[in-house]
Amino acid sequence: MARLHGVDDRGAILNLSHLHLGDLNLDHIVDSKKKQIQQLHLTYNRLSLLPPSVCLLSNLEYLDISNNVLTFIPEDIIRLTNLKTFVAKNNLLDESSFPKEFECMHVENLNLSGNRFEDIPIQFLKLTRLQSLSLGGNRLKSIPVEIENLLSLEMLYLGGNLISAIPTQLANLTCLRYLVLCDNRIQSIPPQLNRLHSLLSLSLHNNLLTFLPRELLSLVHLQELSLRGNPLVVRFIKDMTYDPPSLMELAGRTIKSRNLPYRLCDLPSNLVHYLNLASVYFDSCVRHIKFVDFCGKYRLPLMHYLCSPQCSSPCSSNPQSEAESEDENSVPADRLQRVLLG
Repeated sequence: MARLHGVDDRGAILNLSHLHLGDLNLDHIVDSKKKQIQQLHLTYNRLSLLPPSVCLLSNLEYLDISNNVLTFIPEDIIRLTNLKTFVAKNNLLDESSFPKEFECMHVENLNLSGNRFEDIPIQFLKLTRLQSLSLGGNRLKSIPVEIENLLSLEMLYLGGNLISAIPTQLANLTCLRYLVLCDNRIQSIPPQLNRLHSLLSLSLHNNLLTFLPRELLSLVHLQELSLRGNPLVVRFIKDMTYDPPSLMELAGRTIKSRNLPYRLCDLPSNLVHYLNLASVYFDSCVRHIKFVDFCGKYRLPLMHYLCSPQCSSPCSSNPQSEAESEDENSVPADRLQRVLLG
């Protein structure tokens, strides 16, 4: 049996990580000492079962059993009535690994990334006190509509799965501050997400997005929008890099967007002809380019109007003609948010 060398001076933290443990028995620890243990770390061992003695630590608040070979969690875990944080990353757990009674626990932080979940267990969707849920790097194909029951949720991490759609019910999580859906197969964003008024960070990189709904502009508290690796951004950067607007277009755009007066004798005849042909486009082609990358090089189009707002949609966006048509100074500083383009 490994020596319990990880108990701190107060007896609150017991660290038994990296000890190659295949089993664990805490019976030799006196009851008074057990009651003092609030955190238990059992990471990087060889545990295939959660040791029964762990469930006797009545005041345990934090349990980390990551990087083992666990396949299921026993019913006795419900005896940990004070458990707030449960971390079991990189094991062999799936949706059938948890007892039904798990839904009655008062867990606030649940991290099960790097396991074998194909569905989010219904027990998790009844944890009304849950503030953070991490299921990244699993095999999830969808997000259940019952996700809306987690009204206390502030962070949802579902990156690195097989998710292809976002349910509109996700928009009911009004406390959500961090939403990570990167490295999935998502093709569109429901406009209802504009109801996530507390959202600070939205990670959508490495998906299949070709456009963004204009409703995202109402997320006034959003500080980070990660979009690199999507067709939308790949096409936008490619067009900006390899096919920039002509000097003729840039000149015409500047004149029209700023309503600069001119006479026929002030400009070359070909520019005057170009302006006469293109006046309607310069007047209303582009509206509300609000997001920039961290370096400030790219302005990502969220909306694109061709002729008028009524005759096109964001799907038909042509990034080449959107590059700099809106005067950056006209955009309030608190709305010029940051976006990760790569």
